[in-house]
Amino acid sequence: MFNVIGLDCWRFREAQSNEWFNAKVPGCVHTDLLRLGQIPDPFAGMNEAEVQWIDKQDWIYEARFEIYAKQLQYQCLELVLEGLDTYADVKVNGQHVLSANNMFRQWRRDVKPFVQIGENRLEIYFRSPVAEDVPKLEGLGYALPAPNDQSEAGGLADKKVSVFARKAPYHYGWDWGPRLVTSGIWREGRIEAWSGMVMRDLFIRQDEVHPEEARLTAIIEIENAGEEAESELRISTESKVWSKFVELLKGKQTVELELDMSRPKLWWCRGLGEPHLYTFTAELIERGQGAVIADKKVKTGLRSIRLVRERDAEGESFYFELNGVPVFVKGANHIPNDSFATEVTKERYRHEIASAAASHMNMLRVWGGGIYEQDVFYELCDENGLLVWQDFMFACSMYPGDEAFFENVAQEAEDNIKRLRNHPCIALWCGNNEIDSAWAHYEENGGWGWKKDYTSEQRERLWADYETLFHQILPEAVRTWTPETAYWPSSPLIGLTGDRNQHAHPSSKAGDVHYWGVWHASEPFENYHIRVGRFMSEYGFQSFPEYKSVRAYAEEKDLGLESPVMLAHQKNGAGNRLITEYMKRYMREPKDFICFLSMSQILQAEAMKMAIESHRRHKPYCMGTLYWQMNDCWPVASWSSMDYFGRWKALQYAAKRSFADVLLSVTDTEQGDKELHLVNDTLKPVAGTLRLLLLHIRDRQLIREEEIQVEQQAGGAGIVHILPTEQWLSGLGRAEHMLVAHLTQHGEQVASCEVYFADTKELDLPPANIKVTEVQESRGSSFMLYSDVLARHVWLSAEREGIFSDNHLDLAPGIPKIVEFMALNNDTSTFETVSPGTLTVRSLADWIQGGFIPKSLE
Repeated sequence: MFNVIGLDCWRFREAQSNEWFNAKVPGCVHTDLLRLGQIPDPFAGMNEAEVQWIDKQDWIYEARFEIYAKQLQYQCLELVLEGLDTYADVKVNGQHVLSANNMFRQWRRDVKPFVQIGENRLEIYFRSPVAEDVPKLEGLGYALPAPNDQSEAGGLADKKVSVFARKAPYHYGWDWGPRLVTSGIWREGRIEAWSGMVMRDLFIRQDEVHPEEARLTAIIEIENAGEEAESELRISTESKVWSKFVELLKGKQTVELELDMSRPKLWWCRGLGEPHLYTFTAELIERGQGAVIADKKVKTGLRSIRLVRERDAEGESFYFELNGVPVFVKGANHIPNDSFATEVTKERYRHEIASAAASHMNMLRVWGGGIYEQDVFYELCDENGLLVWQDFMFACSMYPGDEAFFENVAQEAEDNIKRLRNHPCIALWCGNNEIDSAWAHYEENGGWGWKKDYTSEQRERLWADYETLFHQILPEAVRTWTPETAYWPSSPLIGLTGDRNQHAHPSSKAGDVHYWGVWHASEPFENYHIRVGRFMSEYGFQSFPEYKSVRAYAEEKDLGLESPVMLAHQKNGAGNRLITEYMKRYMREPKDFICFLSMSQILQAEAMKMAIESHRRHKPYCMGTLYWQMNDCWPVASWSSMDYFGRWKALQYAAKRSFADVLLSVTDTEQGDKELHLVNDTLKPVAGTLRLLLLHIRDRQLIREEEIQVEQQAGGAGIVHILPTEQWLSGLGRAEHMLVAHLTQHGEQVASCEVYFADTKELDLPPANIKVTEVQESRGSSFMLYSDVLARHVWLSAEREGIFSDNHLDLAPGIPKIVEFMALNNDTSTFETVSPGTLTVRSLADWIQGGFIPKSLE
């Protein structure tokens, strides 16, 4: 017997006040206050500073619920709180039932002794995370490194307390996010009433999975509130049933049932096959009666996935193998979609995952400074064939080493591994983000300079605590709760060698690499050709959101790079300077600030195109590329490819082109010739005709063309043609000519690219009169774009929110391209063609010369 009693009609107040307000749960204090008009929008203008008082206060949430006589007949009435943020004392009818101290844990207590027939009161008292943790810092006697903790913005001077709380690190600020330290009930709460037996957990452990056979073990956690009894355990999926009789003692126990399946349908990541999902149902059948006394369902995909690290001629490999196939990983790093996690709707998750799938991605990395994501995120990744690199929630800091902290983390790891382990998308658990390389224990002058602030004794203690956490507690949790999943201690890392060869650097020939020479060190984009590791798990370049998004937080008077509002929405101290410096290096001067916004996106797109394609050309030496970052948690200038409102930046479109399963990519030889590379990520060979067209950028004159037969093996990458530049140009100006390459197979174009003989800054771009014509019988969703001169970075914007099949694209003179407009269908979680309404078209020439005159089409 099982019944759920909902908790609703919530209200809240400041602990020192007697005035109650209605609350929305799940939610937090900030969103409740904002909804009631008690605070200004923290995302607008400079309002972030106006709400810093909230985290210094204690807050009380209260719900009243009815209990009926028949509900008291259940053997157990358990209060279940999926997520409390963060320090909370919970009372039922004035009686203390639990204390919470970890945002990432689930809390469960039997409250039957405390409830009564009729009205009951649930009170959750949230203690200020700042007031809770300042004494811990003072008691330690020295600060722990936490450079992204914006304590000054919170009025705490240099008291960085974020590391003491098991709470989303980004709440305390980051170099792309505001400081908004929340409190509240951020996941569902309920009362579960049950008698007899209940299934706590069902795990389908995948012991061995092959195309011919899958050997699985169903592991079921059962709690029996009654007497010892024998029951039939039955597992079923897709017309397949397994069963056995089990003796169930009173209390908690785990039972197992081996499952075997012949010729299973495998789960594949995007680009390699169908992400097939099975639903497994576990039932306890009462012996002799045939009644189901407890049941549970899980959905999972059958696949074998392993992290392959093997010595080779150039070092040590680092790649994922899925169902026996090496996977070149293509994707991005994911941060929380909102500073207030409960504001992220299912529709926003669908938009992000559909965007990743539409951009030919096959992995997202859930970065360790955010949250263990909501269930819907992983469900969508499962359905769309997106692998997930899952960090534990530790980033860019050193953490306490007391036993209470360790025990708290161990329970956090268990809760989240068990919650997520049935998802076939989970490819790896990673201990933390950047801490090994930041501390760099085995290099005296290495890392981020943290060690110099500590005595030798303090250093050894901090490193010992680090090793306990990331080399003992977390890997043991992974081994215990999801033994078939790989664990990686820190990203980036070469390997656990116990010496200086452990710490990653841009030239690492093993492990994964975060390369930030471009951006933080002002290195040229061209270094992306040189700094290529075995797996590139972070790299990036900033841009601004588009004008429409900027106006959501800034007034017209604020539209200047150094205005207080714009600076408040640029969290990287050097960000505006670096964008400006790189723009002067690679682009012409923008006409005005609005043009600067768009050109910053073009600059970002060109940088990331160079990086992504360099990584792919180095396959199989390099087997993964995850740029920083996919999304934003508020409207801001950042490294994202989609802004806070889900609007695709130029980078998202560039990534879609550069992540295509079959890619034509071009590099220069030392002699100045053009190398044409063909990269094939599919499971079938590609062979076809490569057609090369030499054009003048100011007219449709075809100067020269050539056709070449090329091929690339399944999963292969390499040079298929070298074009002798001087011979082809034969004295013609480099800045006035371009090359277009098309690869066709069986009469169908499978890849294309534009090739330039001069840098973007040197191209003499003419004003482009771009014609936009609706494609017949497309119901207003498809358009042919045409220009009689070269139009670079053609940008279509629509009246309706949505995406284009291609955008920020180049139009060669006289060669049309067709694009479709799409909006998200929330029922299918995919983009479907619709009419965009009014279209506006611009190109790079509009932003750098001749005035800003957008051309509109009804």
